[in-house]
Amino acid sequence: MNVNATLSPDDLARACAEAMWAEDDASKGLGMAIVAIGPGQATLTMTVLPHMVNGQRIAHGGFVFTLADSAFAFACNTYDERTVAAQGAITFIRPGKLGDRLVATAREVSRSGRSGIYDVRVTMGDETIAEFRGHSRTVGGTWLPSSDAGAK
Repeated sequence: MNVNATLSPDDLARACAEAMWAEDDASKGLGMAIVAIGPGQATLTMTVLPHMVNGQRIAHGGFVFTLADSAFAFACNTYDERTVAAQGAITFIRPGKLGDRLVATAREVSRSGRSGIYDVRVTMGDETIAEFRGHSRTVGGTWLPSSDAGAK
């Protein structure tokens, strides 16, 4: 019996996020934090630090994309199936500024077979900074050990 099958969907999502977070040096290294996790959903934050602004003195788009991509990754890995990005696109709406606390909220749009589509909104307060859409693909494997992992 797979002990993970007895977890509620919310508990499973949190356990997967904890396992993934333990290995996510990129998100941790940029000062991101997980605010909320649920099945097909994730909210992460990141503060725009001095090394994240470009020559225009606004948040470099690559860092905004990375925050959105991390929220996407956590949202699509909430089902204990290892999942990666197949594609991601972002539209920048307003600039983030030095010191802004950006919030990326990801939500599942669809999930079928090995593929999923997720939308991520990056905000600063009430203002939308960017909109991201990611396409995911499961690649095999799980985040959590099962009770029958050693059984034959």
